Order: sequence, then C-alpha cells, then structure tokens
Amino acid sequence: MAIDIPLLTGAQLSSGGLPEAPEAYAGRGPLPERLVDSFGRVHNNLRISITDRCNFRCVYCMPEEATFAPRAHILTYEEIVRLAELMTRMGVDKIRLTGGEPTVRRDLPTLVGALRSLPRLRDLSLTTNGARLRETAEELYAAGLRRLNVSLDTLDAAKFLQITRRDFLAEVLAGLREAKRVGFDPIKVNAVAIRDFTEAELVDFARLGREEGYEVRFIEFMPLDGEDRWDRAQILSAAEIRDTIHAVFPLELDPACSPHDPARRYRFRDGRGAIGIIASVTEPFCADCNRLRLTADGKLRSCLFAMEETDLKTPLRAGASDEELGWRVVDTVARKWAGHMINAAGFVKPERNMSQIGG
Repeated sequence: MAIDIPLLTGAQLSSGGLPEAPEAYAGRGPLPERLVDSFGRVHNNLRISITDRCNFRCVYCMPEEATFAPRAHILTYEEIVRLAELMTRMGVDKIRLTGGEPTVRRDLPTLVGALRSLPRLRDLSLTTNGARLRETAEELYAAGLRRLNVSLDTLDAAKFLQITRRDFLAEVLAGLREAKRVGFDPIKVNAVAIRDFTEAELVDFARLGREEGYEVRFIEFMPLDGEDRWDRAQILSAAEIRDTIHAVFPLELDPACSPHDPARRYRFRDGRGAIGIIASVTEPFCADCNRLRLTADGKLRSCLFAMEETDLKTPLRAGASDEELGWRVVDTVARKWAGHMINAAGFVKPERNMSQIGG
C-alpha cells in the first residue's frame, strides 16, 4: 500500500538515520492524521517507558549489575505529555506506561492524570512488576488508571528469587489483591515462559486466573536479556502452553480477539475467564503490528527489535516545533521493517536490553 505523505528521500537518509537539521522537516505541510508504514500498517498504540530503573533484576530483562541513565537524560513528565499529545493528533489512541519499573518513579499519578486528560486518548494502561502496588494502587486508580499488567513469572518463592534476584513474591501477590480491591479491571498477569522453569506451573497459573479473575498471559522468552543468556532451546512454545492447559482446563480461541493484540486469547470453555499467549518467536504477529515505543531517554523505536531509533529528546529540548517532531515520528514509522527477524539467519540482537527499551 502506498503512503500518501511526503517522506524523506533515500539521499536524505543515506547516513542510515534521520537528519538532525530542522530544515529537513520544513515545508512538508500539515502532519498526517494516521501513522502508516510502507506495508500499510496503521500505528495507534504507543508504549512509553518512563524510567530505566527497576527494583528487580529479572534475568530475561537486565544484568544483575545494571547501569542506569543519569536522571537529566530521562524525559520529564512535561516532555512525555507533549510527545504523547502530539502523537494522539496523528492517530495514537492507546498508551501503555512501562519501564524499567514505572512505580519507582516519583509522582506517577501526576503523569497518569495528565495523560488521561488528553482528549484523543482512548485507552491508558500500566505494566508493573507489582511490588509497589499495595502502596500505589489506590492513588493510581484515583488518577484515572483502570488497566494493569502485572509481571509474575512464578508462584514459587524460591523460583521467584532465582528469576528476579529479589525476594518480593509476597509483595507482588499482596499488590495484586490490592489492585483487585481498588477496582482495577482488567488485571492481566504476565508470565515469561522459559523451558525447564515454567512448565510445572502452567496449570497453576491458569487456576489462579480462574479463581481470582485475572487474565494470565504467557510470553515466549525473547532475546532481550542483559547478559546474553537467551537460547532458542529455552523457548517454551505457544503450542506447548496451549496443550498443557487445555488438557486440564479445555480452551477455545476467542473469536473477538483483535489481530492487533500481541496476545492470542483463549477462553476457558466453561466460561471462567481466559488466558493469552504472546508467541513472538514461534508464531510472530509482525504483519498486524500497530505499536511504537518511546524509551525513557527519548528515543522512538518502531519495533522492540529495531536496530535504529529516532532521537526526539534532543530536538525537543532544542526548541523544535511540533511539526518537526511530528515529521520525525512519521519518517520513523515509514522506515519500519516488515518484521523482527528473530527466526531469520541474519537476526541481530539489539544493543539495548529490555529494561532500556521498555517492556
């Protein structure tokens, strides 16, 4: 599908990235109302990392001895809101706040309230490890947040310590209970599925979701860890996850599941909820991807596995107009790859790990 907006030429992009000079974005007319890439995919979903800091050290996400960006390099709340508002004018209507761990950043409800006030924003959610939910859930709900994704990879205390390198399982479970009490709905529980670690708990997770009303989502192990531990043999596939749970709690594909949702949703046949499976490796969904990512230090990424990113923070702090910033976004989307290439021979792992990109 052709893109009906003026894009930078190959000569202008010969350096391999977007030009820094604002003149390159002048005279290009009004910003488009939709962000469309060269494959016709419309992008309305933005994930914003508000910090690279975290109170966990999950082995699939970051190294144990992590180095964080200086605070001055991190986008302020005002800068985040400006970029978010700009992108909502170009069709973004769904935002998820991520990290690092977003609840470790001070005054998070202030940011939630500011984003909720954006007139074109239809959906706002938060991904958290849950360790501080017991303290923050009520304030976040009062600020206007309604949807949560809570990362929880095991229900066993010893295994929790092994994978997070922190002894916070009790706090996470208490946070889930508090979020439910406050009224968050839906509450999704995200479990990274790793071979020889997760299999024995698949049914336990399904049971937790059925009994507590959470939607458990299993995520295939992806090559974004901070210590290069990822191995394809460690992937617990979507098919194995489905079959194991289906044998105990029969499942059926939810016909209402959106093709743009990264999770394939399966309902329990007896009507007691659903599970989701994000099969980024074995059943990639790149053809329907509608997501962009803004890192905590102000870089826009068109894919979790992108090898290039666009600096929005530097021109923003230099006084760039909304038009200049907006055309940088447009060109980033236009250059998006067809897919992440995890299963291709030429796949190269991004230099940044998950915590630096944003989950």
